Amino acid sequence: MKTAVLALAVVSSLLISAGAHGQSTTGAGKTSAANAAQDYPNRAVRAVVPSVPGGGSDISARIFASGLSEALNNTPFVIDNRGGAGGTLGVHIVAKAPPDGYTVLMGNISTHGINPALFKNLPYHPIKDFAPVSLFGTTPNVLVIHPSVPATSLKEFIAYSKANPGKLSYGSSGVGGSPHLAMEMLRTMTGIDILHVPYKGSGAVLTDLLGARVHVTSASLTSQLPYIKSGKLRALAVTSSKRNPQLPGVPTVIEAGVPGYEVTIWYAMFVPAAVPRPIVAKLNSVIVKVLKTPEMKARLGQSGIDAATSTPEELAAWVKVEVEKWTRVVKAANVVPES
Repeated sequence: MKTAVLALAVVSSLLISAGAHGQSTTGAGKTSAANAAQDYPNRAVRAVVPSVPGGGSDISARIFASGLSEALNNTPFVIDNRGGAGGTLGVHIVAKAPPDGYTVLMGNISTHGINPALFKNLPYHPIKDFAPVSLFGTTPNVLVIHPSVPATSLKEFIAYSKANPGKLSYGSSGVGGSPHLAMEMLRTMTGIDILHVPYKGSGAVLTDLLGARVHVTSASLTSQLPYIKSGKLRALAVTSSKRNPQLPGVPTVIEAGVPGYEVTIWYAMFVPAAVPRPIVAKLNSVIVKVLKTPEMKARLGQSGIDAATSTPEELAAWVKVEVEKWTRVVKAANVVPES
């Protein structure tokens, strides 16, 4: 991922400077912005998570926000869960928030990678309406099945699915979410015939998967890990390009026999576009410092999340790469968003 990000950083930095920050170039304007950054933050920061509580985005955001709070003299980073409309509701709130750095978005692969590829009329623009700050974590999806499914490997699961077309169903947190598109990638690349059952959130998927009302899902490792370790769910493969330390015995989808398959879930902070550059730079500096600590790496790692950082320019480049990737997937799978 880092190579792709660096390769496109220069291009995307032009996109940022072409209007994402809208700062005054006068001496007075620069001085005012610098002074604001020195005093920032002097009150609670609202951290909008565009999903319901309990999923991977929420878990990662809460761990990360606690570290930021500690690093900034215990300034509260108050988690505000705003799920709905595939995450677009919470994102739109941040896009229209005052550009003072006191409303931040805990964005992710869906808000800035998949949704721009899926929806033609988003209420926000993933680049023009936001100032990227930094990545703060990555994790794979993990392909998990209920133990009642007669398969102990991805190869066996694919064979069983092909021998029993339409018999198995997979749950997702909704049409167009990363669990849905990750499964659609697998379906189109392997030719399996499996029924999609969309839910209104990851929690409902997990409930029905544990009850064998659906048979399989591809969801963030963060939310599935406790059930895999307890034996209530069976992990067949992780979707990243390398194995995860929390599940060292579980192969990647590529290792399991599907060449070229990779889905990496990522989490990143964004702020409204016109937030002063010095505040963006200060947030980025603090994030990098926090995520380099062994304590934060361990806390994220226990939930299956790899700490990750970037410059604002690298994050902007990665958004561009992801939008292009998921546009191809949406087209190939003929995914139509729900009205």
